[in-house]
Amino acid sequence: MLIYNTFSRKKEEFEPVNPPAVTMYICGPTVYDYFHIGNARSFIMGDIIRRYLIFRGYRVKFVMNITDIDDKIIKKAAEEKTDTSGIASRFSDAFLHDLEKLKINQADVFPRATEHIEEIIDVIKKIELNGAAYDGLDSIYYDISKFREYGKLSGKKLDELESGARVEVNSAKRDPLDFALWKKAKPGEPSWESPWGPGRPGWHIECSAMSMKHLGESIDIHCGGNDLIFPHHENEIAQSEIATGKKFVKYWLHFGFLNIQEEKMSKSLGNFFTAREILGKYPAEALRLLYLQTHYSGPLSFTEDLLISASKGFERIKNFALLIKENINSSPAYGESRFDFEKYRLKFTEVMDDDFNTPKGLAVFYDFIKDANSFIQNNKPGKEFFREAYELTKAIGETVFGIVHFDEINAKTEAGIESKLIELLIEMRQQAKLDKNYKLADEIRLKLGAIGVTLQDSKEGTTYRITV
Repeated sequence: MLIYNTFSRKKEEFEPVNPPAVTMYICGPTVYDYFHIGNARSFIMGDIIRRYLIFRGYRVKFVMNITDIDDKIIKKAAEEKTDTSGIASRFSDAFLHDLEKLKINQADVFPRATEHIEEIIDVIKKIELNGAAYDGLDSIYYDISKFREYGKLSGKKLDELESGARVEVNSAKRDPLDFALWKKAKPGEPSWESPWGPGRPGWHIECSAMSMKHLGESIDIHCGGNDLIFPHHENEIAQSEIATGKKFVKYWLHFGFLNIQEEKMSKSLGNFFTAREILGKYPAEALRLLYLQTHYSGPLSFTEDLLISASKGFERIKNFALLIKENINSSPAYGESRFDFEKYRLKFTEVMDDDFNTPKGLAVFYDFIKDANSFIQNNKPGKEFFREAYELTKAIGETVFGIVHFDEINAKTEAGIESKLIELLIEMRQQAKLDKNYKLADEIRLKLGAIGVTLQDSKEGTTYRITV
C-alpha cells in the first residue's frame, strides 16, 4: 500500500510502527458554529481512509479532537451573552449529531481540550525544561529558534515563512512566528491554574497533548485539511518533538480545498454551506459519493448540479443493493453463477492501495454493478450469485465507502420513486419542446415549481433541485 506523505512529498510504502495496529489522528472542529461542507470533506475522507485500512486488515485506533476553548468560542459567547461552556456544549452536540447523519463512524476517542488541561500543562513543562519556551508577558511562547528543523513540513525556509505568514504583530514575541503555548487569563475569560498563573491553552498545544495521551508520543497517521499544514501542523511537530525527542508523525495526509466559484470555501469569506443545510436537502450518501469522485488530496469545485448528479448515482447504487436483497433469499438454490467477483475485488484493492484512489475505486464499483446487472438480465442466477454479490457490495459500498446500508434498504423508497417521476416529467417536457408544444413544456415546469421542484436548463441538459 502506498500513501502520499506531505512530509516527504512523495508516495511511500505504508509500514505502521506496530503492525497490524495503526494509530490515526485527525484535527476536529473548534465548536463555535455548525461545520461547513468543506470541513465535512475532511471528516468524510478521513472516515473512508480509516474504513479502508480496517478493510485491509489493520486495527485502527482513531482519535478526533474537539477544541472546546478558543478565541472564537469566547467571542461567540460574548455575542450571545452566555458562557463559553454552553456554546461549546451546544455545538459539540451538533457536531456529533451531524457526523452521525453523514454516516461517519464514531472515533474511538473524541478528546476535548478542557478535559486535558493537566496533560497540556505537562507537555508545556517539558518544552520549557528543554529551553524552547519563554514568558512573553501575555502568554508563554514557543521559541521556534530552538527547533532547527522548523518549516520541514511546509518545505519553506524561515525567512519565507516569516514574510508570508499571516501572523499578528505582537511585541511580546521574540520572533513573529513564535506561538502561544499558554495564554494568560484576561478579565472575564475562562481560565485554569498553571505554573505560569491562571490561563488557558494555545490552539496548537492541544492537539499534541491529546494525541500523545491517547495514541502515544509517535503516531502513524495524522491528517487534516491543507490549510492546517502551516502553521498548525508545523507547530505541532516543533512542540511535540522538542518535548519528547521523538519523531511525532510518520505519515502526514492532507485533504484538498473545497471551492465555490473557484474560491476556497470558508466562513471568513462567507461562501459556505453548512453540512446541516445540505443534509436537509440531499441524502448523506450523495455528499459522500460526490467526495469519492475526486482524490482526497486534490481541490474540488462544489456545485449543486454535481450534488444532484451524485444523488442520481446513489439511487442507481441503492436500486442495485435492493435487487440483491430481494433476491438473496427468494432466488432458486441453483442457477447460473459463473461470474468473476474476484476480478472486481482484486482491482478495487489494487487501485485503493495506490494512495486511497477513491475515483478509480468508485469506477470499479460502478463497473461491477453494470456487469452484474447485465448478468442478471441475461441469465438465471441462483442464491450463490446473489450471496457473493451481497458480500462484494457490502465490502465496497458499505464497509469502505459508507454509501450502501443494507439494513436501511427495505423497499423502493418514496424518495427513489419521487426522483424517477421527476425525471419522467423532465423527459416529457423535453419531448414537448421538440414537438414545439411549448404550452405543455411550460405547464410541466410551472407545476413542478409549484410543488417545490425547480428546473435548471443548460447546454448539458436539464437538472432539478427540490426547494421545499
